[in-house]
Amino acid sequence: MKARKFPLEPVEKGSRKALRELQLKRLKWSLKHAYENVPAYRRKFDAAGVKPKDLKTLADLSRFPFTTKSDLRDNYPFGMFAVPMDRIVRIHASSGTTGKPTVVGYTQKDIDTWTHVMARSIRAAGARPGDKVHVAYGYGLFTGGLGAHYGAEKLGLAVIPLSGGMTERQVQLIGDFKPEIIMVTPSYMLAIADEMEKQGLDPKKSSLRLGIFGAEPWTNEMRAQIEARTSLDAIDIYGLSEVIGPGVAQECIETKDGLTIWEDHFYPEIVDPQTGAPLPEGEKGELVFTSLTKEAMPVIRYRTRDLTRLLPPTARSMRRMEKITGRSDDMLIIRGVNVFPTQIEELILKHKELSPHYVMELSKDGPLDHLTVMVELAPGAADAQSAASLEHEIKAYVGVTAEVKVVPISSIERSIGKAKRVIDKRPK
Repeated sequence: MKARKFPLEPVEKGSRKALRELQLKRLKWSLKHAYENVPAYRRKFDAAGVKPKDLKTLADLSRFPFTTKSDLRDNYPFGMFAVPMDRIVRIHASSGTTGKPTVVGYTQKDIDTWTHVMARSIRAAGARPGDKVHVAYGYGLFTGGLGAHYGAEKLGLAVIPLSGGMTERQVQLIGDFKPEIIMVTPSYMLAIADEMEKQGLDPKKSSLRLGIFGAEPWTNEMRAQIEARTSLDAIDIYGLSEVIGPGVAQECIETKDGLTIWEDHFYPEIVDPQTGAPLPEGEKGELVFTSLTKEAMPVIRYRTRDLTRLLPPTARSMRRMEKITGRSDDMLIIRGVNVFPTQIEELILKHKELSPHYVMELSKDGPLDHLTVMVELAPGAADAQSAASLEHEIKAYVGVTAEVKVVPISSIERSIGKAKRVIDKRPK
């Protein structure tokens, strides 16, 4: 019997012309709402010599100033809110590990919007009526856990709200409750698979059919690794708390060819990371978002620092974005060479005898940067010439000299959330 599916919304299969008309209408409202209710936006617009009424077409958005994470931190905690506190029903915040946390507020309508786009995302990933969803994203100020939770409930699915950590218990409950879907960071999914094998279980024989993975950049090579070790389809989800949380864009199970952006709520642009100039569709650059329907904290041309490119629609009538594989502010400069951790990851995953558990350590060798890559052996593998081979590939394809150390299984600290890939010991 063919599994039942959830029906698509009209906007997901409507015309591009109708979508652009809706975007323009909502964009005019969002600019006006931000200008009239957030002093920081009023100052920025005035300094740039633009007013909301100057937006006549979607292209006119490029005349308006960017919003950056520093704007949010400069107005900490609630200075970017556009509604009074008696309309705020939820507050989330980033960890603040690199400075003041970025704080985000939600009205009830914002929560409803977020829940709606998360439900749409989970459905696009391949959820079916009757599925159980194991949520291993962290709950709390981090948006991942609650975003996944409310979206799955809205879709009518049974939620198992485990949160992160307690890996042995994660494995036990996957075995006992037999969920069809898991929502978690891809690096932690690998840790769960490791624990399954440690307990003598075959990850391929679990009940899991779908993995909806986000919160950190991950490569198609890691997708292949996860799918080879488990019984599930690995599907990408994208979001960030400043824009709303997870559910800004979602990969569709039918095509698995990039993430469909829910353009009726979030308007995307691609700009040059250095100059900020808009780039033509199809060119790679920095992703910028403007919220179209957010009440509590509208964001106008928010620079995400994520690097990608826009692609034409396929499974839905909305544009896609290429898988995020790096961030402009995750970029490492090593002896003058720009390096992203995902470049190293791609090379590691070409070696079947190596696992995806790795860490890059930066230090100084005299005046020069020194890069050490520590990577674990894959279960059951024997180290032959892996270190020398990987050193050669990093030099040839990335352009930096690295010392590679192949270490035993479980030597690299496991993350229960975003994997810590870089340890920078260079003097500040």
